[in-house]
Amino acid sequence: MPKPVTPLLAADAIIELVDRPGRPIVLIERRNPPPGWAIPGGFVDVGERVERAAVREAREETGLIVTLRALLGVYSDPGRDPRGHTVSAVYVAEATGEPRALDDARAVLVCLPEAIPALLAFDHAAVLADYRAYRATGALAPLRCD
Repeated sequence: MPKPVTPLLAADAIIELVDRPGRPIVLIERRNPPPGWAIPGGFVDVGERVERAAVREAREETGLIVTLRALLGVYSDPGRDPRGHTVSAVYVAEATGEPRALDDARAVLVCLPEAIPALLAFDHAAVLADYRAYRATGALAPLRCD
């Protein structure tokens, strides 16, 4: 049987800093194209669980040890990543401490969800809109099939 051609798989973590007032989140400024601010995350390695990849990528990019709390959603629009079709599992995570820009991050930003910068990479504006709704109501966004 020939090996199927499939999208790349990624895992991202929206990190809430639980030791700060308002539980701000951590974004990274990307060092590599495409430019912009992004949710910490990256590609899943062969043989790695998606959840483990989210924890690993968060640590590699921010230095934070995170605890995953919820799966916000799986984002799979073929146009969400200009580098090619990438599917990302996005988790809500918690951490404490001071994030640092490491690995693929040029800088880190700690901000409240309502103060997110305008220039976001990928489809992260839509992902973070879903996150703000989840944080406000505790309900996940309806699944999109369009």
